[in-house]
Amino acid sequence: MHVGTSIFFQNLRQTRTDYEVYENELRLADLAEPLGFESIWGVEHHFTDYTMCPDVLQFLSYMAGRTETVQLGSMVVVLPWHNPVRVAEQFSVLDHLSGGRAVVGVGRGLARVEYEGLKLNMSESRTRFNESARMLVRALEEGVAEFDGELIKQPRVDIRPKPFKSFQGRIYAAAVSPESSVALAELGLGMLIIPQKPWSEVETELKAYREIYQEVNGSAPPAPIVVGFTFCHEDEDKAREMAKEYIGNYWESVMDHYEFRSDHLKQTKGYEYYGKFTEKIEEYGDQGVMDFFVDLQVWGTPKQCYEKIMDIRGHTAHDSFLAAFSFGGMAYDEVEQSMRLFAQEVMPELKKLPAAA
Repeated sequence: MHVGTSIFFQNLRQTRTDYEVYENELRLADLAEPLGFESIWGVEHHFTDYTMCPDVLQFLSYMAGRTETVQLGSMVVVLPWHNPVRVAEQFSVLDHLSGGRAVVGVGRGLARVEYEGLKLNMSESRTRFNESARMLVRALEEGVAEFDGELIKQPRVDIRPKPFKSFQGRIYAAAVSPESSVALAELGLGMLIIPQKPWSEVETELKAYREIYQEVNGSAPPAPIVVGFTFCHEDEDKAREMAKEYIGNYWESVMDHYEFRSDHLKQTKGYEYYGKFTEKIEEYGDQGVMDFFVDLQVWGTPKQCYEKIMDIRGHTAHDSFLAAFSFGGMAYDEVEQSMRLFAQEVMPELKKLPAAA
């Protein structure tokens, strides 16, 4: 199994200066390769302390010059917020800078604060994502960008530097709604899974995704990538306490950033599925929903962390796990200890695993 790590740049409740967050998060990123992690990932977000990485490609280009072997992935670049030609150019540059270590991860975004801040129409996001993704895949494979769609009108231009090797098997997208899963299959994209709903639902959607992918593309899809908010500690009680507090804090930041207590998503074209989150909160209560999210993540002793990842693999057949260690305002000494223990005790066992069936 491939094991990577994600750098989140969260400044929950602004308890630190933004500079202190960057100083510490970059220090964690520098630890990844020496500790044996095989990839480093960044997450695009704007305007709030939820995640302060507005330019993922800039961060990954910085890490390209500080590393030698790790893959460099976006988790994700939100395509509707960008000119897809520029995204293709940036990924081609990153691949050249890193000697072919770039991994493309894209998504369509969910936060109203970001769409409004960027002066974009959120109701167009599904169409804009689908058209941008189709053009991006072709541009990275053929070195040419051209598209005549409903929203994207792009005359033929060359991507320079020209991609020097295929990106096939290196392009993924995040999906939460069943409609997005189907779209990914039709576009020939791998799936990036961030646990946030019952595994039975994920399994059902993965089944449909795999069938459509096989039918459209004539081959099986790549194994999905799974992300997990991770805390590893030798003491089981301490791990449980830390997970409940800090993964819980992170979930609260999700609720605030995406306004899940509001019902505006029910009325936004393309986001009707997410309106169900509000219904679940009303049904189970804030604490019940938070506890559910915490239980989906990876925390505990090294043995428990390994078992949790294996349980997730039973549902998803994933071959890549991306551990996020810093979140929810956790002290950086605790973050580093968790990261080092996971790297020492859990990661070697994961790397021994053969490819999932």
